[in-house]
Amino acid sequence: MVSNLNLLQKRHLNLIPIVVEQTGRGERSYDIYSRLLKERIICLMGPINDTLSSLVIAQLLFLQSESSKKPIHMYINSPGGVVTSGLAIYDTMQYILPPIATWCVGQACSMASLLLTAGTANMRYSLPHSRIMIHQPHGQAAGQATDIQIQAEEILKLKKLINNLYAKHSGLDLATVESYMERDKYLNPEEAKELGLIDHILSKPLSNTQTNLNDETGNSK
Repeated sequence: MVSNLNLLQKRHLNLIPIVVEQTGRGERSYDIYSRLLKERIICLMGPINDTLSSLVIAQLLFLQSESSKKPIHMYINSPGGVVTSGLAIYDTMQYILPPIATWCVGQACSMASLLLTAGTANMRYSLPHSRIMIHQPHGQAAGQATDIQIQAEEILKLKKLINNLYAKHSGLDLATVESYMERDKYLNPEEAKELGLIDHILSKPLSNTQTNLNDETGNSK
């Protein structure tokens, strides 16, 4: 089993493209994600767990050390995942100084939709056929009655916290957020924009003028 897992991981690594650039000192090669990071682009792809969270946080902190003013672009294609891992990314996004543009490509579900919505105001984007889903936290309680009660109290605290964060970033009142979050709520980009979860729907790249304006001025979080 372990050998099969290692083989799959090696095959996945072999699928990551390598970009070769010509420099004054000769050729320099990057894996595609490192090359994108050089352009201040972070890819948050796949289920959100402690491993992915650590990688994204490290990239955010690195990009802040490079420049506290230039925008960071975070591309999200994720079904969601562990709440605490997602909140670690969220807190780092709010903590660092650079404005953060968030982009939904494919899907931003559950915790990933909160990260999408937590981008800098007027810098939250979606491609036209992406899907966005919001809902209350999921959990499984097991053990003695007291243990179950403790876990139930904790997940209710998380539910309240997350509802308040959606309300903060969307501009919706808390009661409206709670009604939408009660069950899985799937949204297309137009619906997500109406709810204040995103700001823009793009089918083509931003113009150079818009990009340069963002790079020079940024936006307040």
